[in-house]
Amino acid sequence: MRLQPGEHDALIDVGGLSVGHAQRLDEHWATGVSAVLTPGGATGAVDVRGGGPGTRETDVLVADHLVQRIHGVALTGGSAYGLAAADGVMRWLGERGHGVPVGAPGQVVPVVPAAVIFDLPMNDWGNWPDAELGYLACENAGQDARRGNIGAGTGAVAGPVKGGIGTASGVLADGSTIGALVAVNSSGSPVDPDSGLPWLPVEGLRAPDAAEVEAARAAHEVRPGRHGPIARPLNTTIGVVATDLNLSKAECRRLTVAAQDALARAVRPAHLLVDGDTMFGLATGTGAQLPEPGDPGWAVRLDEVTAAAAEVVGRAIVRGVLAAEPVAEVTSYTRLYPSAVE
Repeated sequence: MRLQPGEHDALIDVGGLSVGHAQRLDEHWATGVSAVLTPGGATGAVDVRGGGPGTRETDVLVADHLVQRIHGVALTGGSAYGLAAADGVMRWLGERGHGVPVGAPGQVVPVVPAAVIFDLPMNDWGNWPDAELGYLACENAGQDARRGNIGAGTGAVAGPVKGGIGTASGVLADGSTIGALVAVNSSGSPVDPDSGLPWLPVEGLRAPDAAEVEAARAAHEVRPGRHGPIARPLNTTIGVVATDLNLSKAECRRLTVAAQDALARAVRPAHLLVDGDTMFGLATGTGAQLPEPGDPGWAVRLDEVTAAAAEVVGRAIVRGVLAAEPVAEVTSYTRLYPSAVE
C-alpha cells in the first residue's frame, strides 16, 4: 500500500496534536525526551511486544478501563530512570488546565502514558532524563518534523548503527491522516547485511558498493557503544502512531498492532527479551468517524486504516536510521554505506 504523504510527512500532520523534543548531547550525555501532546484529549491504546519494557500508565489504555482520553505520551531515554520525564510532561499540561477534572476548576490530573529506551551506555552514569527535561520538551512542542539525533532518539542505537527519531505520515483517499513518530533503538538490525540496504525499500537509496557491504559485515556482529562494543545490550524501540479519525479504544489498539507488525518487518529480529518494544496509538477525533461495528463497511475501513498505519510506521523507522548521525564510536548508516546515499 502506497500513501500520499501529508504536508510535512510527519506525525504533526495529524490534527489535534503537537510534538516537542528536548535533549542533551555532548561528551557526557546522549539522551532526551520526545513529547506528543494532545491537550484536548485523544483516544489512546498500547501494544507491548518486547520482553523488557519500561512503561508508565499503560493500564489506563485498556479498553474497558475508566479513562477514555489521554493528554499526551512521553517517549524518553534513561531506561526506568527516564520515566521521571513524564512528571514534567504532566506538570506542563496540568499548569494549563489539561487533564481529567477531579475537583474545583483547574484541578486536573493529566493522563500521560510513557515508555523508555535503554540508552544508559551512551551517557556517563547518572545522566538520564528527568522531569525538567520532560517539561522542556513540552515547552518546545509545536510543528516539529525533525528526525535523527533529537529527543528520545538522541542516544538510540539500532543494531550496528546509530538509531534516532523517525517520523512519517500518509493521507487516505477520504482525506484522513495517519502519522507516526518512532525512537529506533533496537537489538536487531534495520539493515540487511547481505545487501547493505534497509529491510524495507527506500526511495532514493542505491545498492552500496560490494566492498562496503563486505567491510560492514563485522559491524553486524557486535553492538556498538559510545566507548566500544557492548557485551550484553538492552534496547527497545518505542513510538506513537496516530490518526485524526474518531476511533474507539479497541479500534485504536488495532493501530498499535499494525505498528508492531511494521517494526518486525523493518528490524530483524524484533520483540526479543532484551527489547521492550512498545507502540502507542492515538486517535484525536478531529476528522471522520468509521462506520459502526457490525456495518458491512466497518471491517474494510478499519483494515484500510491499519494497513496505512503499518506503512507509515515502517517509513518512520527507516527514516530515523537514515537521519541519525554518528556519536563517538557509534557510526551511522550513511558512514557505514556512503555509496548508498551518494
